Amino acid sequence: MATGGNAIRGTRVGSGPMGEQDHGYHADRIAVSYWDGLGNETVRYFAAGLPEEEIPEVIDHPQTGLPAGRDKENPPEIAKAEPYKTHLAYVKERRTDDEAVQLLEDALTQLRERRGQI
Repeated sequence: MATGGNAIRGTRVGSGPMGEQDHGYHADRIAVSYWDGLGNETVRYFAAGLPEEEIPEVIDHPQTGLPAGRDKENPPEIAKAEPYKTHLAYVKERRTDDEAVQLLEDALTQLRERRGQI
């Protein structure tokens, strides 16, 4: 005869005399709505006795990942993503030859001054 574990047939493992009321499922809670920049709403529940200053003003929306605030009319703005820069964009930002020569001369002058101080 094969037996496994100590559980009695028909019972859940880990269940005991505690009911839902002992787990806190029936505690008084308040619902707080948050809206993201796209107009999506999410509701978070907090303990009713929690002070107002401990309830966060901004959270990350669980579905979109965007910041969500409690003010429906003025939700947090969506972060602007910088576009990917190509190699040519970096080449266009490079200094001109005249600026490069001037930078090199300034650096050499500073090195010569330091060498003279030693």
